[in-house]
Amino acid sequence: MTPSENNRRIAKNTLFLYFRSILTLGVGLYTSREVLAQLGVSDFGVYNVVGGVIVLFSFIQNAMGSATSRFFTFDLGKGDFEQLKKTFSLSVIIHIFTALLILILGETAGLWFLNTRLVIPTERMEAANFVYQFTIFTACVGILQVPYMVAITAHERMKVFAYAGIADAVFKLSVAIALGFAPFDKLKFYSILLFGVYIVMVVFYRIYCYKNFSETHFKWFWDKKMFLERMGFGGWTTLGGISVVAALQGVNMLLNVFHGVIANAAYGIMTQVNNAVTQLSSNLMAAFNPQVIKSYAKNDIEYLHSLIFRFSRISFLLLSLFIVPIVLNMDFVLHLWLKEVPDFAVVFCQIRLIDHLFAYTLSGLLAPAISASGKIKYFTILDSILVLMNFVLCYIFFQLGFSPVAVPIVYIITNIARIIAINLFAKRLIHLSIRNFCKKTLSCLFIIALISFPLPAWLYFNINNSINLFFASTLSFLFLFLPSAYFLGLANNERILLKDKIKSLTAK
Repeated sequence: MTPSENNRRIAKNTLFLYFRSILTLGVGLYTSREVLAQLGVSDFGVYNVVGGVIVLFSFIQNAMGSATSRFFTFDLGKGDFEQLKKTFSLSVIIHIFTALLILILGETAGLWFLNTRLVIPTERMEAANFVYQFTIFTACVGILQVPYMVAITAHERMKVFAYAGIADAVFKLSVAIALGFAPFDKLKFYSILLFGVYIVMVVFYRIYCYKNFSETHFKWFWDKKMFLERMGFGGWTTLGGISVVAALQGVNMLLNVFHGVIANAAYGIMTQVNNAVTQLSSNLMAAFNPQVIKSYAKNDIEYLHSLIFRFSRISFLLLSLFIVPIVLNMDFVLHLWLKEVPDFAVVFCQIRLIDHLFAYTLSGLLAPAISASGKIKYFTILDSILVLMNFVLCYIFFQLGFSPVAVPIVYIITNIARIIAINLFAKRLIHLSIRNFCKKTLSCLFIIALISFPLPAWLYFNINNSINLFFASTLSFLFLFLPSAYFLGLANNERILLKDKIKSLTAK
């Protein structure tokens, strides 16, 4: 496949996943509102607290998923089909062992933590344990599903991925509505229905892979050297996952100790909003990630660099289109969504989203590119240390008497350090020219920001009415941003593809 065909495929996949993300995000937010209304605050809290126990183990799933994606896509890029079949079968075996590990940890340490350390109303402990079992089942099934998800993304079948994601969101909305007709305890009913949705999606992905990718027909295979290589790679990515979980949970505890539950509520809202935007960013990255690994496998470093430059440009444009209007109208958006907004939630979310926008623009695709090289030991160690600095710096600032707003500011400080470190590793491991990155990408993005950001920002500081601000800031931003993004931010082939897509939609 030629570079121009690859670029066209990436552009189409990006559009598919972007609109999928926007749609599923909207449905997801409405679904969470409906679930909260049906379960009530207490049971909704119980469900989220119980699910949080499993989140502590999720870094294992994420780490093994990253390792599987790297090796599967690498073999696919090299065109070694026999090796690809071995990689898939060995990955399935590794994920079976991982699922068993999660099951053992969940039924021992996790169960102990649930029943002895979590603060749950006594009358709801039986329901909490019921929900917990279904949560463990869901986690284990999710781990077993990872190799099949990797196969779909590695083959760049993002259209399937997008439609399946939309179907999943619609199913979950149906579950929220069905709670109004629950024949027994709503909390138990909700956990059963969610597990059912998960099983339906798992069956769909398995059938699709079986029919379309012959390498996903599992056969027992064992190779000690391959196993240790993959487990070693997964071990370093696990270290990164542990540092993220420790930092997030640690900062949450610090907020509780120094500023109480109101600050925890604001932190929870910030986390939900950031997770929603992170899902959008991750879907954008999914369109590029397979080509990054394949290009490295083929030793096409020049094309790899062009992918990094293009991702930074496209991610800035698509994320700005979503993030900037929300940041300018965060107070309005949160009151529309939650009605009762915790103190500090607005400023928490605003600072965090701005940080997210620039972090992804400056370094979003560099970490996967570094992982493609397989040389991640020192990069992971340094990145893990910088992530854990979130906890250390927050503790220092709180000891000095700073307000909870120090939390998102600390995230910006540590992310600046991480961006510098990632770029330096990218320069050494994949020979990325930072000068070319600034010249070919950041310069045009700076001009677009200079054209479209100042007027909406001025309106933000000078209009007090939230409704008037919403329409004035959003319309002025779109009026300035869309033309500048189209003419300055898109390449010629991307403009042609976008026009063709708009014509096809209007023709229908």
